[in-house]
Amino acid sequence: VQLVESGGGSAQAGGSLRLSCVASAASASSLSSACMAWFRQLPGKEREGVAAITHYGRITYAEFVEGRFTISLENAKNTLHLQMNDLKPEDTAVYICAALPRCPPLTREQALRPGPYNNWGQGTQVTVSS
Repeated sequence: VQLVESGGGSAQAGGSLRLSCVASAASASSLSSACMAWFRQLPGKEREGVAAITHYGRITYAEFVEGRFTISLENAKNTLHLQMNDLKPEDTAVYICAALPRCPPLTREQALRPGPYNNWGQGTQVTVSS
């Protein structure tokens, strides 16, 4: 599965950005049964889960984005979105899309950990200024 992110950039605190991740694969069935997620990473730090969505529709958010960010999956276009509202300077990071085709049942905690995912995008930079 290839993942290509777009939509990063700069915003003022309190502003909004919308990230997109287009997934492509040789097998359509592998995407239809995939779990997908957004992670973020700062230099020298581990990736942290931001939001995840399973192919059966369960959504999980990290506490630090609950109520501000919305993850959605546009199945017809194999595109994952992350709508980010009320941005804060601490949201500054590289945001990375991840996918796990033929996803087994994951707990909410597992869904926000990088371990289960075996496909990663290159990432897109988000910078929020105060």
